[in-house]
Amino acid sequence: MKIQEIYVKLKSFIEESIVELKKVTWPPRKETIKASYAVIIFMIILGIFLGIVDFVLAKLVNWMVG
Repeated sequence: MKIQEIYVKLKSFIEESIVELKKVTWPPRKETIKASYAVIIFMIILGIFLGIVDFVLAKLVNWMVG
């Protein structure tokens, strides 16, 4: 494949991507911030839960092994 062909395909891809992005309905800033907070809080809770499960399972394995 020639460099010129790659350039033409890349240019076409970028132009089509811009057209598609203009069609997107973006959420308002306030809604995006609320959703981000929800994700962060969920991830903290999930991290704490997995940390507790890991700790309990590690203690269980250590107790079983010796």
